[in-house]
Amino acid sequence: MLNNGLIKGFPINALSLLARLHDLVAVTLAWLIAYWLRFNFAVPADHAVIMWQTLPAVVLIQGLSFSVFGLYRGIWRFASLPDLRRILNAVISSALFITAVSFMMRGYVVVPRSVLVMSPCLLVLFLGGSRFIYRYSKDHQNYRLSATMGEPVIILGAGEAAISLLKELARSERWQVVGLLDDDVSLHGREILGIRVYGRVDQLGGVAQQLGVSHVIVAMPSARHQARRLAIESSNALGLSVLTVPAIDDLISGRLSVSQLRPVDVEDLLGRDAVDLDQTGLRELMGDEVVMVTGAGGSIGSELCRQIVKYQPKLLICYDLTEFALYQLEQELKGLPVKFLSIVGDIKNAQRLQKLLTKYAPQVLFHAAAYKHVPLMETDNVSEALLNNVLGTYTLARACQEAGVPKFVLVSTDKAVNPTNVMGASKRLAEMVIQGLQATTGTRFVMVRFGNVLGSSGSVIPKFREQIASGGPITITHPEITRYFMSIPEAAQLVMQAGLMGVGGEIFLLDMGEPVRIVDLARDMIKLSGYKEGDIAIEFVGLRPGEKLYEELLADDENTQATPHSKLRIATARSADAELIQELMAWLNETPEMDERAIKQALKNWVPEYVPDIN
Repeated sequence: MLNNGLIKGFPINALSLLARLHDLVAVTLAWLIAYWLRFNFAVPADHAVIMWQTLPAVVLIQGLSFSVFGLYRGIWRFASLPDLRRILNAVISSALFITAVSFMMRGYVVVPRSVLVMSPCLLVLFLGGSRFIYRYSKDHQNYRLSATMGEPVIILGAGEAAISLLKELARSERWQVVGLLDDDVSLHGREILGIRVYGRVDQLGGVAQQLGVSHVIVAMPSARHQARRLAIESSNALGLSVLTVPAIDDLISGRLSVSQLRPVDVEDLLGRDAVDLDQTGLRELMGDEVVMVTGAGGSIGSELCRQIVKYQPKLLICYDLTEFALYQLEQELKGLPVKFLSIVGDIKNAQRLQKLLTKYAPQVLFHAAAYKHVPLMETDNVSEALLNNVLGTYTLARACQEAGVPKFVLVSTDKAVNPTNVMGASKRLAEMVIQGLQATTGTRFVMVRFGNVLGSSGSVIPKFREQIASGGPITITHPEITRYFMSIPEAAQLVMQAGLMGVGGEIFLLDMGEPVRIVDLARDMIKLSGYKEGDIAIEFVGLRPGEKLYEELLADDENTQATPHSKLRIATARSADAELIQELMAWLNETPEMDERAIKQALKNWVPEYVPDIN
């Protein structure tokens, strides 16, 4: 434990000296024992003289080799294969040097060849053995300590994540791992780091009762979502307290470690399988290139920025109208190895966009800026929704064309399909405009359509959390209302994948899985919060303005075609021609002076499938 330059009472340089002294003693013993073994512990006088005469040179050569090959970079407490590799390199190199010198000096000094072979073998045994014995003693001490203290817990899963977690919890004073469960029958009855694998996950009830356990840790981040959900639901049904390890994306990226346990949340029940990305293609698209994200402070925009950073862009331009959201993103990105710019700006400001795009020449632009809150845009803000979502998108797209931006990716929504609200109609118009701007050369426009994302600003999950925390009731608009859900990271990854695959003018649909009844979602959240059904009331308050009972991914006149990616399809939809786009822009500029009821009536002329909510 490091504390003001001390490790368990020893100054750091003192410990280093002790390690060096140990290794020099090991060199001495290896050289002497090699002679003793060669002559059956009766070294002749003439050879004994040579043994002692050559010992200082051997110690000096080996000691220098240890320093050169970095034997003292590692910590004995964590000795592992890299340390053994350094020992082998150092010992073999110095042994070859000593052998070469001994042959050159053969007329003066004769060292038996068996000594030259046995000495390095013994030295590797001494150096490696002492380090691993020390580590074993420390680990064994920790395992013994954790076996006598802490809350007993069962780990579900016996894969790499579970093994890493076992090692971490061995040093924990809070948890005592008493058993493992895994569906791999080849592991049943065997032990991992001294902990027995008792059986399948569905045997949890009996094993938990047998071991007197009330806590479970789900350590299956790479398993399919159905398996994780089943494990969580089984644990909840038994009344066990459930924790889980971070998601596989967080573990791979290094943002979180396996030991950072957290309570199971509703996202774990609604979560989906990991996305298969074309990493090589995405690195070619964004690696060492300028990438721009509009709406960078929002839920999708900020996650796009986090994902883009993985591909090491030359510059990431974060563009948003909301100063505070941009500031929060900036504070997060400061800790990451990326060069970025935080630009406050409006997507309707053509001059600012033109100047920015011309100066930095982004390779790809992800357009996530939009007004998206359905009820808020439905009353009193109709004109602003249209101007921002349609005119803003057109202004940005034209600026990209004029600046020669190679690729433009629009983040759309399933609410654009057969829309019943202004927000959905505005996004459908944005899709039509973008498709209409697609030319045979120049900027390639790609659209990506998907549903709700878990935990985004304005979504039901944060709202339900607040209502549960205050004791309820949970308010739901209708008992039969359903929505599609996906995680924010998954949505961002698929947006990037679609951007890579698009050649121009396509509308990509993300595989949203099965729709979820919101009332079932609320009940799951109540259970996960530690309450029983009935402890928190659920009230139905009626549909809000512009709200649909269910969302659709395709309009009545649309169909799809498959793509090489299993989670992406392409929709065929009508677009606007150049003349229609100009007429639409002229009408949009008139909307601030119009009555909102009249705007909704006129909007149906532009989006025939739009069914306005007009009283």
